[in-house]
Amino acid sequence: MKILIKGARLFDPSLHLDKVSDLFIENGMIQGIGQNLNIEGAEVFQLDGKLVVPGLMDMHVHLREPGQEHKETIESGTRAAAHGGLVAVACMPNTDPPIDDVAGLHFVLSKAKDAPVDVYPIACVSKGQKGEEITEMAKLKASGAVAFSDDGKPVRTADLMRRALEYAKMLDLPIIDHCEEPTLAEGVMHEGYFSTLLGLRGIPSEAETIAVMRNLALAELTGGKIHLAHLSTARSVALVREAKKRGIKVTAEVTIHHLLLTHEALASFHTHYKINPPLRTEEDRQALIQGLADGTIDCLVSDHAPHIREDKEVEFDFAPSGISGVDILVPLALSELVNKEKITLKRFVEAMAVRPYQILKIKPPQIKEREEAILSILDLEKEETIHVENFHSKGKNAPYDGKKVKGTPLFIVRKEKIYPPQKEDRHTAVLKKEKAIAR
Repeated sequence: MKILIKGARLFDPSLHLDKVSDLFIENGMIQGIGQNLNIEGAEVFQLDGKLVVPGLMDMHVHLREPGQEHKETIESGTRAAAHGGLVAVACMPNTDPPIDDVAGLHFVLSKAKDAPVDVYPIACVSKGQKGEEITEMAKLKASGAVAFSDDGKPVRTADLMRRALEYAKMLDLPIIDHCEEPTLAEGVMHEGYFSTLLGLRGIPSEAETIAVMRNLALAELTGGKIHLAHLSTARSVALVREAKKRGIKVTAEVTIHHLLLTHEALASFHTHYKINPPLRTEEDRQALIQGLADGTIDCLVSDHAPHIREDKEVEFDFAPSGISGVDILVPLALSELVNKEKITLKRFVEAMAVRPYQILKIKPPQIKEREEAILSILDLEKEETIHVENFHSKGKNAPYDGKKVKGTPLFIVRKEKIYPPQKEDRHTAVLKKEKAIAR
């Protein structure tokens, strides 16, 4: 298969690459980069300055399978990811049953073998996520696990976290922790002015702070790698910044929702705004943006958590937490962060196409001759309106319905395959396809 991308802006910060050029792909490999390329028999995409970046990864998604296929399946979740401009996802193990053994890993990988994106499974830290006994991490790594996490809940005790960090250190893989002190986290939203006003049980910022402090102390003690999931507070950002300066092996991520929304949104009582950790204050939001901008926070994620309508359309206290995000992570980030100059394009690409791979010990894709063609193609100027009913995910639980965005994914290239964009009319209106004629 021959693919010729013409006139695109090739952008790869890992190679200091930023230029308008043609790109020739054959048999899944980048075979040529240059001006005025003409390849006989190639399928041509005339992109005229649109953006080609190394393939974007969302390293925090919940694909729900096995056990909750009514909410999402590996097939539907990966299809949504591809339509959203992603070439890879790392999936969390809090399924039913949890992914805590080799058989569970093999199930996920077998289901994902024909998926349009690469699926990297994360295995449990503890058996059954019960916080009592560590899983057989070496066997899990050998079978394809890229990290360990009890996400959905924190690693239960300091002793278990210490032993997990020591074990994972021998395997050169990170422990990913949902930073939360459970005894302080029995509420449904951030504890503050709006929780008092609305009469909803609050979760103080200290519920996260205490867990972050514990994890950083144990990472320093053991020399293990700790990755802090979906940070939500200014204090957490400050702690991570200080820890990195001291040489602690810590990385961190933030969700798009914590960068765009605050607890004030819950005044609507709409359960689509209920997530865990909860939306925090404007001060927290600004600190998270700054942390992502300066590299203190390594990765940008969706924390994709699809739910069916019936689960969300209940009283606020009883609704599950989570937002369906893989369909919209990239357009929201391009529109609200890159185009509004909250972060640079370089940081966006690093946070989604470089750092996630590095943290999970996977070779990052690069726009380079003789490298595999793993690419996301984006349009920074394309304007669209988000309609949740058009999501390819089964989960329609997102608080962005009707939101206009500027900046959208067009399609992905994953080795020998091109996955179509979110809407078929983009393929005809934006991407002019034709057979190249040798000249």
